[in-house]
Amino acid sequence: MREFTLPAGLEASEPPARRDGVRLLAGTPEGVTHHPFTALPELLRPGDLLVVNTSATLPAAVRLDRLALHFSGPLPSEPDDAWLVELRLRQAGATVPYPGGRCGEWFPLPGGATLTLLGRQTPRLWRARLDTDVVPYLRRYGVPIRYGYVGRDWPLSAYQTVFGENGREGGSAEMPSAGRPFTYELVTRLVARGVHLAPLTLHTGVASPEKDEPPYPERYDVPAATARLVNHVRWDGGRVIAVGTTVVRALETAVGDDGFVRPSRGWTSRVVTPEEGVRAVDGLLTGLHEPRSSHLRMLTAVAGEPLLERVYEEALAREYKWHEFGDVNLLLSH
Repeated sequence: MREFTLPAGLEASEPPARRDGVRLLAGTPEGVTHHPFTALPELLRPGDLLVVNTSATLPAAVRLDRLALHFSGPLPSEPDDAWLVELRLRQAGATVPYPGGRCGEWFPLPGGATLTLLGRQTPRLWRARLDTDVVPYLRRYGVPIRYGYVGRDWPLSAYQTVFGENGREGGSAEMPSAGRPFTYELVTRLVARGVHLAPLTLHTGVASPEKDEPPYPERYDVPAATARLVNHVRWDGGRVIAVGTTVVRALETAVGDDGFVRPSRGWTSRVVTPEEGVRAVDGLLTGLHEPRSSHLRMLTAVAGEPLLERVYEEALAREYKWHEFGDVNLLLSH
């Protein structure tokens, strides 16, 4: 996809007044069309399947005097008490990447806890250990991760989807935001139209907008009932539409060489590319992604280069809004 520049004015700075009060840009082989998000049921066919991510959003940021610590998630190869953590420097109500830190350095945290840096995992992410259970600690002392384009703090409820779990077994560092515009009323309309819904879970880590990095291992769970329904819908001629790039990653991890999705859980580092294509999904409902983001390669795998180019040209021309509180893009391969 060609390079583009995202104007600051197209960054959604706050949640819409209504959860479903965002726009929907639909890209299909027939062309590109514009809709309110509430028109989603009419854009789908009876027998289609929406697969949603049920991961809750954690209050994954802990603020200190000068720094903010963003807890990304545990690592598969580390003891249970070791997590990936990003250090951020607090500046004028926002944060920027902090290049400092050294192995063995420790930070006193609110509530008497201590975080110790164990070593760098990537140029911006540290392996770190908190001297207490991380998730209960975050639920008490953390706040939602917020980047500079969001003008002020919002409560954790603004970062939860109607599909989110209670988070007792963990959760996502940042909201699986493709599901945010859904309301219970809209889910009812989808079901009444004959559109199926099925859950899976993928807990996302931090995705700092300053860095265009491929994803690192994240925990996922594709239940047996979801795998059966995906296979049934595809066999019956319906379309499987992922609600979010996280769902694509999980399903494409769970699909076999024969094209059938099987129950699967564990860790995935899967990067979906146009070269490999997709085998488990026929469409994707997602937000609008930053220039050079690895997610754009996934979108190309689903929609193809020409359609995706036109969709993003329209999004920029019509001033759609980017990021977690922004507008939504529906891509259908057929």
